[in-house]
Amino acid sequence: MSLNWKEINLVLQELDLPGAQIQKAVQSAFDLLILGVHKKGETRRILISLSPGACRIHQTFRAFPKSGKPLRFAQFLNSRIVNGWIEEAVQIGEDRIVRLLVRRGERRYRLYIRLWSNAANLIVTDEEGVILDAMRRLPGRGETGGGHYAPEDGTGTGKAGEVPQAPKTGGPEKRFEIRELPGEGSFNGKIAAFYEEQGGALSLEALREQARRTIEGSMGRLSAALEKLRAKEAEFAAAEKLRQYGDLILANISSIEPGGKWLETDNFFSGGGKIRIELDPRLSPAAQAERYYGRYRKAKKGLAVIKEEIAGAGAELLVLENRLARLLEETNPLALAKLLKTGGVRAGPDQARDKKRPGLSFMRDGWLITVGRDSAENDELLRRHVKGNDLWLHARDFPGAYVFIRQRPGKTVPLEILLDAGSLAIFYSKGRNNGEGNLFYTAVKYLRRAKGPRGLVIPSREKNLHITIDEKRLRELEHCRC
Repeated sequence: MSLNWKEINLVLQELDLPGAQIQKAVQSAFDLLILGVHKKGETRRILISLSPGACRIHQTFRAFPKSGKPLRFAQFLNSRIVNGWIEEAVQIGEDRIVRLLVRRGERRYRLYIRLWSNAANLIVTDEEGVILDAMRRLPGRGETGGGHYAPEDGTGTGKAGEVPQAPKTGGPEKRFEIRELPGEGSFNGKIAAFYEEQGGALSLEALREQARRTIEGSMGRLSAALEKLRAKEAEFAAAEKLRQYGDLILANISSIEPGGKWLETDNFFSGGGKIRIELDPRLSPAAQAERYYGRYRKAKKGLAVIKEEIAGAGAELLVLENRLARLLEETNPLALAKLLKTGGVRAGPDQARDKKRPGLSFMRDGWLITVGRDSAENDELLRRHVKGNDLWLHARDFPGAYVFIRQRPGKTVPLEILLDAGSLAIFYSKGRNNGEGNLFYTAVKYLRRAKGPRGLVIPSREKNLHITIDEKRLRELEHCRC
């Protein structure tokens, strides 16, 4: 239920906003904003919703959580209008556009709240109507920074320079009236109670909050793990000093006394100056050096592993960020509820066949690309989820993922799809840190299972391909996850 123009007028009359100070702006979703206002010793929260079918402005009596990540428009409002004073709050005619005039210091701003279900927006302009920012940036309407918006003067924005008109939802004879809502008290209170009761589990606000809690929790745990990995990376990065200690010991082997605990010598690696190196009294000088060399080799190997883990965790974090963004952009509550049941992953055209498919799946221009990230997933994909004419790719000389491109009848795999799959094969292999690598590919029917570890195959009729990892291509593929 969106508010009609008469209900909006009643809401504004009850709110009595002129003379109130805006104390904060909280954007808990891309289409939901809370303004904290203070007047005559009372602080109230004004909810502005741009959700389709639920466009409204009214006082809310419950707290809305902040977004885990500060959203752009709220940051803009906090920099411009927070601590400003509302001088006027009116509806423009019967068009369901609320105009707030806000003064902060010597500057005045206009906030236009357009409560149209098919084109809702909140636009901030200066006194001349120049758009400073919009809650929804709509380039097709010109509703972006630098555009012009002044609907009271008939100079709004629109396609081909046309002024957008309020949608006629009820026909020319429709007479809007203030609806009777259950409950007692003010109309603002009845509206708030109605949405709290009717919104329930399928309200966009509740579903988006569920998405944030679920995915941001995973992102928080992953970020904490990343911090620990980076701390280990910094620790291993000092491995070069261990090699230098070994070199310095060998360079001074004749001056080391048996049973000595320290070697004090000139550090020719740093251009001079004294350095003290701890020794094990039980070891000979040569064994002392080898001890430091051994620690150096171990740290160097550990650093390579840590870097690989950091890269993998970073890629997984990007996947979660993109998944959350897709969920929050969904405007259909039923569709969002369905997405949440599947973890935010959109179903591909072959979901019935592949609902238990392991690994990662990407749908690019109608081509399904599947990645098995370890031997178990590789083996499962080979046994149950690919066919003979599907294409198999694997990094040469490095252990890693099997990547499959599902064959489409009568179609040849395009070069771009081949490059996409090749990039994934290199990225999910031990050769990722090289930034490039060679791979071979062939049809699944030309793979022969080999004795040994699970999933091991011997290819024939294979072709070669050299891939340089393209970060832009990988980012685009993340948006194609299915």
